Amino acid sequence: MHEVERRLRIAVSGTYSTGKTTTTEALACWVGVPRTQARTMREILPEAIPGKALEECKPAELFQLGLIRFTERAIRESAMEGSFISDGSSLHEWIYGKARMIVGINPNESKLVRLAKGLIRLPYRPLLIQINEAFGAVVKRHAKNTYDEFIHLPVEFPLVKDGHRPVSEEFRALSDRLLRETLDELGIRYHVVSGSLEARLEKIASIYGWQPVMPLEQAIREARERVRALHVAVESDAQAAAFRRQTLPWYQRARTVLGT
Repeated sequence: MHEVERRLRIAVSGTYSTGKTTTTEALACWVGVPRTQARTMREILPEAIPGKALEECKPAELFQLGLIRFTERAIRESAMEGSFISDGSSLHEWIYGKARMIVGINPNESKLVRLAKGLIRLPYRPLLIQINEAFGAVVKRHAKNTYDEFIHLPVEFPLVKDGHRPVSEEFRALSDRLLRETLDELGIRYHVVSGSLEARLEKIASIYGWQPVMPLEQAIREARERVRALHVAVESDAQAAAFRRQTLPWYQRARTVLGT
């Protein structure tokens, strides 16, 4: 592994479809700094809340998924002895939940449907906000104590619609703004890095003085192969879970959707 002059704990930030995973995979390959990450909510969902799609989860269930993801992330980061590059950060679990409370649990639904569901949850909204802000205090403390700096990837590329993630452009824009505002609030230094994958990698390496341990083209090729394999595995699991939900008897399906 490539030795760096000082310990640097860097989180690569950005909302959905900004290229965090490919960027961190390629960077780790190129400069030899270990990469860490948490499983996605879609990976956690089948074991935590079997029988439900992500867009069917209620606020409490999304909170549960966020807690599991944050716990896994914190455990993995604590095991890193030296420098590391994190795919995302503890702030993401909280901000995604905060954005869903504003935009709607499923941003892909029509505004009318989201409004109707929002009215149903209106009596519980103050409590949900309090719980979410308490979770926010925890993840902010973790971010402040764990990461030295952030690399923030802005929204540059179109949203990759896979049919499984409840995400919209409105949700992405809001998440991006909340991430930057939170970093400003915490006083954590961050660099906005944009452009092609090659340009991103070269800029990040120059910021921290990291030297390559392999050719850039090879690092990018290996990273893309890993990300492609990951996406295939996640999509396969998601399709299998969707098939199992569709084959449930109607009364079990109704109970799952209603949360009874």
